[in-house]
Amino acid sequence: MNSVDTAWVLVSAALVLFMTPGLALFYGGMVRSKNVLAVMMNNFAAMGVVTVLWVVVAGSLAFGDGGGIIGGFSLVGFAHLGHSLPGFTSLTASPGAVMIYQMMFAIITAALISGGTIDRIKFSSFLVLITTWVLLVYAPLAHWVFSPEGWLAQRGVLDFAGGTVVEINSGFSTLAVILVLGKRRGWPRDPMAPHSVPLTLLGVGILWFGWFGFNAGSALAVNDVAVSAFLNTQLAAATGLLGWLIIDRFTGSHATTLGAASGAVAGMVAITPCAGFVPPMAGLFIGLCAGLICALAVRLKFRFGYDDSLDVLGVHGIGGVVGMVLLGVFASHAINNSAPNGLVYGGGAHLMVVELLATVVCAAFAFGATWIIATVIHHSIGLRVSPEDEMVGLDLSQHSESAYSAGGMGRLSS
Repeated sequence: MNSVDTAWVLVSAALVLFMTPGLALFYGGMVRSKNVLAVMMNNFAAMGVVTVLWVVVAGSLAFGDGGGIIGGFSLVGFAHLGHSLPGFTSLTASPGAVMIYQMMFAIITAALISGGTIDRIKFSSFLVLITTWVLLVYAPLAHWVFSPEGWLAQRGVLDFAGGTVVEINSGFSTLAVILVLGKRRGWPRDPMAPHSVPLTLLGVGILWFGWFGFNAGSALAVNDVAVSAFLNTQLAAATGLLGWLIIDRFTGSHATTLGAASGAVAGMVAITPCAGFVPPMAGLFIGLCAGLICALAVRLKFRFGYDDSLDVLGVHGIGGVVGMVLLGVFASHAINNSAPNGLVYGGGAHLMVVELLATVVCAAFAFGATWIIATVIHHSIGLRVSPEDEMVGLDLSQHSESAYSAGGMGRLSS
């Protein structure tokens, strides 16, 4: 065990955990004032629920001994981590540190789902949803891609920090839930403007900061790959921000602060699978593509009529697809000697085909399995609050609290 590499993984784990409160602020600013605490509570609850699940069984299902489809129970309770993880032949950091780091990925991925479902999901049902989802959707996907023993990893899929497991998974899982959940009352007829854009910008700043741990930490060592991932994260965030503003300018005549925030996130989403595999100029291009494409993608919900409250599909799902596809184009063996070259560097179409396979399979599995889970919850304990509770607001109806001093704000906003 290398103590420096272990320290870096632990620091990165703390950075990734800090992203979840950042996500809570990001989401909290974008909802109406009567629902701000509810969406924040969903994020913080995910920190508690997923932590327990991960240590007890989900982490073992993702990284324990098993076949290509699912891990076994060898790591249940973190009792038998030892000095190695199944399939990791060159790991220099502590296996325990790596499992802690991966736990933080599971937490924020579950929390992301709250962005699409806010304004109308019951808190108790959200807890049941993410508990079941982590076990039946997240853990298998993490095993397929992140574990060297997973069937997609065995096929040569590259995904540096979670373009499939985190981004595509959260985006298409959210789509499945909102199709079962239904639209918010009054959407899209009634205006549902963000109640505090400054709060959202603060959240984005925390996400941007934490994303360096998310991507650079995925090198699992202090080396040149971590440096490349760190740099590419910054580059893609910058060009993602600029790309979204370009679309803002040409479709709405104004560059918006909310667009800048969303663009930065889109850029970081797209670079997530690519961060440790592509050169800097590719990082710039990938971020720009994500900003442009995701800015257009979020508008599709109005055309097709699905109510993704805070655009989890448009930013995370589509951004993840953009990153996985462009990884097949720009992967460079010179940046990371564990990766084959992509199309641009003479590697042929093989990597592109493998990346497309992983993209389609992970999106389809996430959507299908989550739709079944959400449907079962909907027909058993109920997924959605009553119309009266939705009108009052989830802060008061679900938590008996108000974010602001005038306790009746939830009743006054609609």
